[in-house]
Amino acid sequence: MPPNSFFFYSISHTPSLFLSKITSSTMQALANSFQNPLLFFTFLFFTSFFLLIPFLQWWHHHNHKKLPPGSMGWPYLGETLKLYTQNPNSFFSNRQNRYGDIFKTNILGCPCVMISSPEAARIVLVTESHLFKPTYPPSKEKLIGPEAVFFQQGAYHSMLKRLVQASFLPSTIKHSVSQVEQIVIKMVPTWTNKTINTLQEMKKYAFEVAAISAFGEIKELEMEEIRDLYRCLEKGYNSYPLHLPGTSYWKAMKARKHLNESIRRIIERRKVVSPKHGGGLLGILLQARTSSKTSSKTSSTCGCGEKKKKMNMELSDSQIADNLIGVIFAAHDTTASALTWVLKYLHDHSNLLEAVTKEQEGIKSKLAMENRGLSWEDTRQMPFTSRVIQETLRSASILSFTFREAVTDVELEGYTIPKGWKVLPLFRSIHHSPHFFPHPEKFDPSRFEVPPRPYTYMPFGNGVHSCPGSELAKLELLVLLHHLTLSYRWQVVGNEDGIQYGPFPVPKHGLPVKIIPRNKIFT
Repeated sequence: MPPNSFFFYSISHTPSLFLSKITSSTMQALANSFQNPLLFFTFLFFTSFFLLIPFLQWWHHHNHKKLPPGSMGWPYLGETLKLYTQNPNSFFSNRQNRYGDIFKTNILGCPCVMISSPEAARIVLVTESHLFKPTYPPSKEKLIGPEAVFFQQGAYHSMLKRLVQASFLPSTIKHSVSQVEQIVIKMVPTWTNKTINTLQEMKKYAFEVAAISAFGEIKELEMEEIRDLYRCLEKGYNSYPLHLPGTSYWKAMKARKHLNESIRRIIERRKVVSPKHGGGLLGILLQARTSSKTSSKTSSTCGCGEKKKKMNMELSDSQIADNLIGVIFAAHDTTASALTWVLKYLHDHSNLLEAVTKEQEGIKSKLAMENRGLSWEDTRQMPFTSRVIQETLRSASILSFTFREAVTDVELEGYTIPKGWKVLPLFRSIHHSPHFFPHPEKFDPSRFEVPPRPYTYMPFGNGVHSCPGSELAKLELLVLLHHLTLSYRWQVVGNEDGIQYGPFPVPKHGLPVKIIPRNKIFT
């Protein structure tokens, strides 16, 4: 262990021993080293302050007698470096094997409790979810927007989620199938006989679909402006949050401000030209605001509580912008990662690719006979392709965990989780547990011929803060696979295997592949 490492370990784990070594003779020697008494006392003040923080951390951690087992790592750093320099499967499984299904650690300066049992996940996410609020780093929250549905709890969250879900219900997105298909039909042929970066192309696809879902009808110039601003925002989101001129984060904050202005202009135009506010989530939020204002005018005799409830529905332009941008964020990187992984798995398992193709050929024959494009009902008739998608989401576990924060001291499985500590349900660990999924390292869609046990399969989270756009994500995957498997094959370029994070796990280098027309392979 390097000397500095031992120093930090000593003052954080045995503060009383360390402090006892500072004797009067040591203090006198230090005082003699400073010609100016003011410098000496300044040095003493900052040194005392430096020592006090780890001492308080140590006291706080040890004062709770029933903390889960585990290691808090180094002061300030905790085990952050270990998490970000190891395969996450190894990081989680090593600690789970050593400490059990619930253990403590310190990540990014925050004391955390990680849980990897379905029962504990159910408590945190569902049955006792009011004791655990969603939490994100402040730098990320500023970029997405503090009023977005993901950061809320209680009545305001319930109201927002109801509105957001309304734009992603099957009864709503079933009317978007033709739009999603047109995006695929326009995009996929541009890849022919080219080497593409799968992740980057899937990001383009996912953004187009997310923008339609968020804004509904939108002018091409408006779409182009939002696309450019969002790219800048995304770069800053995945960068170190240093808010200084010229940094990616600083540019992203400027882009976020311009996005607000762009959305405000779209809102003003919608008020004038579109009685139904142009569809999409924006249309639903504007209709809710209009309905709220109309109701408030006719309910002047209501009680104070009812008035307050109605006022909560009157969303400001800023609140609307936060939720539109939040939806695009949620629907963009995660879906693009899933699309990238499904191409990787089908490339590596040619038998499964041929089985998917055979299923899609049956759909194609039906469409040709009826002379029409894909419908929502057609996507419900793709059981094998759907199981491939399910297994992709399990195996890749794109959402490895989610963050919650204890709003009070909470008792969980015999341990105390102190107020303010982060709680991380480990979806990846649950998805890769041999107790729930035999031979978890094997890519096997047939395991989903039987529904998994409750709370063992949570690719979109669970409970009140689960992803409202899960059905849209599945639709994107099904429509792309329909057209891609029927007309093309793809070859991975390079032989370097592995995973990279940015921020979600994807195949290394974004999976570069060459797209080849299927008819050329068989001729």
